[in-house]
Amino acid sequence: MAILKIILMIALSGILYQDIKERQVYWFLFPIVGISAGLLFYLNTLPELFLLTVSINLILVTLILAILFAYVKVRMRSKFKDVFGVGDLLLFLMLCFSFSNISFYIIFISGLIFSLVLHLIINKNRKENDVPLAGYMSGFFMLTFLSFWLGIIDNLYSL
Repeated sequence: MAILKIILMIALSGILYQDIKERQVYWFLFPIVGISAGLLFYLNTLPELFLLTVSINLILVTLILAILFAYVKVRMRSKFKDVFGVGDLLLFLMLCFSFSNISFYIIFISGLIFSLVLHLIINKNRKENDVPLAGYMSGFFMLTFLSFWLGIIDNLYSL
């Protein structure tokens, strides 16, 4: 189990670094995150519950992305790929395998708020249009997992 945690932290660190510095992330990091986080969740829950939970998380993320897609097309009159990166999409999908439903909702929304606040603080004086969302979210999820492993957060898998 320790090796899964190390692999997960390395993959999330890679996404964080690459997205912030280069605005491009190696694609293979996302399946590594999904598999390692998914295995950690699977080992801490019932197999039937794991499949149901992941399905519900995927439905929620799909719904969020559909609303975002419609908003971008109708309100912003832009192309979806110009507003939301492939790396962001892949990270969102891979994180669906990470937590129970309530924990996922809380952590996902907290991660989005964290990313917004962090971006506003870091880019206070610059007029930068793009947000390294996958990178910021990876950093947030690293903090979340570390907090759980260090005992600061009681449980991520049973809420």
